[in-house]
Amino acid sequence: MPLPASSSGHARGLFAALGAYLCWGLFPLFWKHLASVDALELIAHRHVWSLVTAAALLVWLGGWRKISAAFRQPALIGRTLAAGVAITGNWLVFVWGVNAGHVIECSLGYFLSPLANVLLGRFVLGEPLSARQAWALALAAAGVAVFALKVGHVPWIALGIVATWAGYSLLKKKMPLDALPGFALETLLLSPLALAFLLWLAAHGRGALGHADTTVTLLILSSGVVTALPLLMFAEAARHLRLTTLGLLQYLVPTC
Repeated sequence: MPLPASSSGHARGLFAALGAYLCWGLFPLFWKHLASVDALELIAHRHVWSLVTAAALLVWLGGWRKISAAFRQPALIGRTLAAGVAITGNWLVFVWGVNAGHVIECSLGYFLSPLANVLLGRFVLGEPLSARQAWALALAAAGVAVFALKVGHVPWIALGIVATWAGYSLLKKKMPLDALPGFALETLLLSPLALAFLLWLAAHGRGALGHADTTVTLLILSSGVVTALPLLMFAEAARHLRLTTLGLLQYLVPTC
């Protein structure tokens, strides 16, 4: 017997969130192999190759009409652009932090981010918080506080990760577009700037493509799939789950 629509959607969102968070928890192993590539250049490659990935998926699954319709809605374009800027900032802080050896502080940022998401869900979106969730949140907050004190200084990298990810999560939660068109529109809005930067690097002989070894080149070219997969799953999860639920599940990321 099929599940009711609401139960089916919740289960779909749950599995999508788990998939996204497990990917993000394990993908630092991928990005660490690209430590030789400048962080800003790597972010530009993520945008460009993510757009290629999204375009291929749109050709296969459809959705171009939703994107063209979105350009007739300035408010939606503005919100999508803000989401794209937020996730770009998150990528930049994270990639720079990992490649510069600040893995623990990056991990702290992703321990703090779920708390920020739960608070946004509770006080901005008005989502209810059960007693068990409140206790879980309190225990998590206590653990994170001990972790933060051991850092020994103001964790600017962690705070940057928290601010950018919380902003992105809130914007995606309120986004009316489906997962794939929404992701494609994000990358479409920012890819021209990213492509211009990569072309400038190539013109000055400074780009990684054409100068790096074969392994690094292949990893760069696959960065679009690595970027798109968890973001698409997260966007799908945000359509079906409360932000508080997304926040609590997010502890999978820093734990991995």
